[in-house]
Amino acid sequence: MIENQELKEIESKFADEEAGAWMEEHMPELKRQYLSGQRLLYQSLVISIILGLAAHVGGYVLLSSAPSGLLGLLADLLHALGWSLWTGAVVAVFLQIAPEVKRRQIKQSVNAYEALRRERAKAVGNRDRAVPEKPDGKRAERKKDQTRLRNRARKTGKSTKHRDTSA
Repeated sequence: MIENQELKEIESKFADEEAGAWMEEHMPELKRQYLSGQRLLYQSLVISIILGLAAHVGGYVLLSSAPSGLLGLLADLLHALGWSLWTGAVVAVFLQIAPEVKRRQIKQSVNAYEALRRERAKAVGNRDRAVPEKPDGKRAERKKDQTRLRNRARKTGKSTKHRDTSA
């Protein structure tokens, strides 16, 4: 029942041909800017910081010039409102916006790495499997060291479990 009422309200808003045409024309931009991003949040935080700083400075100027009474109270309230508004916006930036940006960067990096792995796997799948892969330099060095230690242990009669690291 409630869904039908909401649907009727939405239909009545776009019953005008001009409004419907405008929405059709601007829908991709609206989706891209407002739905997928956090543009409204960023705009409201910037406005909060600007208004908060203005109110904070205005309240400070009024506090320094107004003696007492009702004007002093209003100046103090304006000063406190400005302070709380701009510091709250700054805190929101550090607690919500910055971690969200970092999360998106990490997600993009992980997606790029996974795409690179898929491309490499396709390339390996396309190569001829009959060609054996050569071990990298460190692995080959390690094998040489192990062989040398085994040979030395055979000559001296010692076990390979207790390796001589002084050589």
